Amino acid sequence: MTGRGRVRGNDYRVLAPDDHLTPRLTVSVVIPAYGGQDKLDLVLAALARQTYPAELTEIIVVDNGSVPPLRLPGGTSARLVRCERPGRAAARNAGLARATGDVIHWLDSDVVLTPGAIEAHMRWHHAAPYLVVTGYLRFTSADLPDELPDDLDKHFEPAEPHTWIVDLVERTGGLTDNPQRPFSLHVGGATSVSARLVEAAGPMDEELILGQDTEMGYRLAQAGAVFVPEPAARAYHLGPTMRMRDKQPIDRVSHAFVADRIPAYRWLRGHPGRQWKVPYVTVVVDGTRGYDAVRTTVDAVLAGTVPDVSVLLTGPWSTLDRDPRAPLLDPNLELVLVHGHYRHEGRVRLAETADVDPAVPFVLRLPAGWAPGEDTLARLLDLARDDGLGLVSVLLHESDADGVVSARLERASAFARARIVADPGEDLDDVVDEVSGVTWVEGETYGFTTEPGAPQGRRGAYRARVEAQEEAARLAKEAERLRAQVTKWREEAARWRKSTVELRREVGALRRQLAAVNRAQQGLRTLVSTTMKRALRKRLRG
Repeated sequence: MTGRGRVRGNDYRVLAPDDHLTPRLTVSVVIPAYGGQDKLDLVLAALARQTYPAELTEIIVVDNGSVPPLRLPGGTSARLVRCERPGRAAARNAGLARATGDVIHWLDSDVVLTPGAIEAHMRWHHAAPYLVVTGYLRFTSADLPDELPDDLDKHFEPAEPHTWIVDLVERTGGLTDNPQRPFSLHVGGATSVSARLVEAAGPMDEELILGQDTEMGYRLAQAGAVFVPEPAARAYHLGPTMRMRDKQPIDRVSHAFVADRIPAYRWLRGHPGRQWKVPYVTVVVDGTRGYDAVRTTVDAVLAGTVPDVSVLLTGPWSTLDRDPRAPLLDPNLELVLVHGHYRHEGRVRLAETADVDPAVPFVLRLPAGWAPGEDTLARLLDLARDDGLGLVSVLLHESDADGVVSARLERASAFARARIVADPGEDLDDVVDEVSGVTWVEGETYGFTTEPGAPQGRRGAYRARVEAQEEAARLAKEAERLRAQVTKWREEAARWRKSTVELRREVGALRRQLAAVNRAQQGLRTLVSTTMKRALRKRLRG
């Protein structure tokens, strides 16, 4: 598979499935069911009309304890198995255990496929062996027919689309624009998965109450999956889903459990200090490199601003045989000290090999003796996540004597994909570069040092964050006070402007009155002057 056809990120467009497919892969359709015999009959009738060859199609119906038991209608090629353990995940796993196909097609017992749906799925699976393909569901409220109509669209339309999937696909360019969580597309109603991927990821998690589809989708992504939405794989869901009827309470229950298992759901992990079943990043350190060097590295990691972290310390821990009589002469004293110092730390696991839980999204392989700064790990994770990188190599030291000393931040899903598509003998890092991207950074720039120090860590960062939040709240309160003062001043200014207008009006009226008085006085003076003149002339004549 050198070069051609290798998917980078989730941009599956390079695969170009063949429209004129020569079918060769087998598919197992697994249908968990609990009651709903009338709907199941329609689902099986629709499967009998599929254009994909019947001889390559296996149908497994899992009766999850229905009373009365489900039956298979006459003429169907399906097999019926019974699963007494309640829950859709258990029923799907029971069907999966009996499936023999190259592809597993999950199908709910109330989803009626259009005739070309399975063929549309299988065109993609013939193009690459690491795909998850989801069809487009439409939710119909039409009355259930006694028999499956010839024209499904005419009977079941108008119907509502699977809105959130349509929105997800549209805002991410069909899931090709490096979306952060393409695994959300894995819905059990009408999704097909490469059987090799299922084998690598493992079966459905039966401990989960809800969210099993999404959680399995996450593990499939970790196993290297590419997620493909296929509009031609159309189907009708007979009635609304439980989530459509009760979205908020469903999400509330689901989030309470999947937060432990899906590190990519960062918004569910806002607590600054607690631990989770699957950490966001695991740091692998060689525990045999000396107590002081190991402690320098591990303590700095645990003190960083990324609380969602675990440490894997490798070493021959099971072979340690302490000498209680002369502990200072014990040839394994350094190992004994490392083991004793970290054996009860919940975030540290002592292991013989560097095998990391495949569900952990990021792995940092760090030489003992090198201490990351408080924000070092957070900055490296931001770089890998924002640029969609599969590997960030960190140059720590280079010399003629020691050669190159480096650390590696690996994205587990990128390495899983690379292992699937790599040719024999091909360098895995080169393949990771093709499917995800690789970069080098300077260790000093990212805060790595060999100087041991007293780590401040999360508590210091938490205190600083609390203080910053308090300061922000104080400034927000002060800003609110100033805004209120400004409003008060504006209101006062408006009153002043109004008073000014009124005063100007009063002054104008007074001026007019004064002018009238002046005119009256002038008239009076004129009258008095005239009268006096007349009286004077009269006196003089007399």
